[in-house]
Amino acid sequence: MEPMIVISAAQVESTAPGWINSLMDTLGAPGAGIAIALENLFPPLPSEVILPLAGFASSTGQMSLLAALVWTTIGSVVGALALYGVGALLGRDRTVAIAAKVPLLKVSDIERTEAWFARHGPKAVFFGRMIPVFRSLISVPAGVERMPLPLFLTLTTLGSAIWNTVFVLAGYALGENWESVSGYVSTYSKAVLVAALLAVLGFVAVRLRKAGTGSHRR
Repeated sequence: MEPMIVISAAQVESTAPGWINSLMDTLGAPGAGIAIALENLFPPLPSEVILPLAGFASSTGQMSLLAALVWTTIGSVVGALALYGVGALLGRDRTVAIAAKVPLLKVSDIERTEAWFARHGPKAVFFGRMIPVFRSLISVPAGVERMPLPLFLTLTTLGSAIWNTVFVLAGYALGENWESVSGYVSTYSKAVLVAALLAVLGFVAVRLRKAGTGSHRR
């Protein structure tokens, strides 16, 4: 039997949090799945580090490539399902009540969001799994709107499998250079967050302008 090749701490300490490496060292592919499940629940955790690292671990023989792909996808689905449950427990009434207390947000905004989700929900869940930060958050409105669970699980599994496969395979192919993947994803993530910030600022600007116009009319 060939000896197991374990990723040394020195190889990942500059990029991956030590607990991620410990999970994979101890549990193998299931450890990668647990890390990804936690990443779904806490978006600041670095999926762009976890997935390529799992691919690198596969290239060294620490876990099989298929196991890495299967377990990280299972982790994604478990994390997304937990957030779906949060949305379902929150429900429409609580969401509307919270919206009514948020400055510049109106109940009509929630109603428009509901209408939008009714039309584009399946696409939003599927493609949302490939957008940083939103890949976790999209599960909450799916729960609030009570998207049929089999449909949610199917779309989440497919979208997660595509996202995970790309980055696990990248880490597998790059080997010891797996860290370079995180640089590209970081740029992509920043672009997404900037776009989201601009959208929020635009929303606030429009609301403030409307509020100002309304006060002048009085």
